[in-house]
Amino acid sequence: MKFTKSSPLKGEITIPGDKSISHRSVMFGAIAKGTTEISHFLQGADCLSTISCFQKMGIQIENHNGTVIVQGKGLRGLKKPETILDCGNSGTTTRLISGLLAAQDFDVTLTGDESIQKRPMKRIMEPLSMMGANIRSLKDNGCAPLSITGKKLHSIHYASPVASAQVKSCILLAGLYSEGETKVTEPYVSRNHSEIMLKYFGANVKTEGTTACITPAQELYGNRVVVPGDISSAAFFIAAGLMIPGSEILIKNVGINPTRDGIIHVCRDMGADITLLEVNADSGEPTADILVKSGSLHGITIGGAIIPTLIDELPMIAAMACLAEGETVIKDAAELKVKESNRIDIMVRNLSAMGADVVETEDGMIIRGGKPLHGSVIDSKLDHRIAMTFAVTGLCAEGETEILGAECVNVSYPEFYEDLKKLSL
Repeated sequence: MKFTKSSPLKGEITIPGDKSISHRSVMFGAIAKGTTEISHFLQGADCLSTISCFQKMGIQIENHNGTVIVQGKGLRGLKKPETILDCGNSGTTTRLISGLLAAQDFDVTLTGDESIQKRPMKRIMEPLSMMGANIRSLKDNGCAPLSITGKKLHSIHYASPVASAQVKSCILLAGLYSEGETKVTEPYVSRNHSEIMLKYFGANVKTEGTTACITPAQELYGNRVVVPGDISSAAFFIAAGLMIPGSEILIKNVGINPTRDGIIHVCRDMGADITLLEVNADSGEPTADILVKSGSLHGITIGGAIIPTLIDELPMIAAMACLAEGETVIKDAAELKVKESNRIDIMVRNLSAMGADVVETEDGMIIRGGKPLHGSVIDSKLDHRIAMTFAVTGLCAEGETEILGAECVNVSYPEFYEDLKKLSL
């Protein structure tokens, strides 16, 4: 894909369903009793991997134009798959499903694409092993493929070294099947979609500060789930509206869960003109329409407890900081190194190639903004967030920006380029 400097972006847009919530709605629906109907489901490759895995374990799932029907078979209704479960590019699928599979009465092998086979799985293997699980890395490198032999589990209180919703959710799902109360304490609160949805399906979940607790469930029950728009996808349009002079964009029905809305707080701290309209918290997952108007931005320091609330948005924030006046410091974000790619290294290299003043640090980067950007050839490393970040950045740069591997946006937002183009007409 190639991009050149854009005229102002105008209009309104409805973004795809939240990726995290789409994954969980299928998983929890599969182990619930009865039918779960999911509307505005994200039709991205990652979420389709989750559907495929549960279909291979005997769950009937129908997918009709964004509405997914899951015929759940209860907590003990999964069957041993006849083949290896392929999680594709999805870390969420791999890590969460491991918590479920650790307690089943069958054995299974999980794998994924080249990227998944490099991502750290020790972070779930260690707590699951503490619970009595039999889980091992087949290459003995702490990564997928993983072999899991289902066993009877017992509860633990796990102090997680990282604030990770995937780690926390994996342990909570194993805790559904464990004796006693299972607890996970994080250094900071990570996204809490699992806690909200598990409770919605009938599980006994509670949170106290940075600790989430669960006790075994007798049964979960199918429910109706309306998936809000994904704020991680909205972030690219928020940034585009702020970065391209004269722009005004309304992004409809976006999830603004407080464990996910760090992008809004950071943009406002940078001086952004962002208004939340039609705020609605009726469904347990708060939503709003986000109105964004372009304007001048200034540098800030981003770190600490806010990082888990915007970890997926940091690449776009880094690019935005290049156009802000003054210095922006991103710290406490070492987790970026173990995403679909090493996002710190990729952002520093590609932004520098476009003329930005960016320096890599051990846990983030320092960006001195205000320097004009020029087009470049960007290797996305098949990371969807990187490709989308530089599509927006290319609209702010002189000359032509070419993105290699641009099709990787299919993981989370198949219509991204078309939606971006609509706003520039």
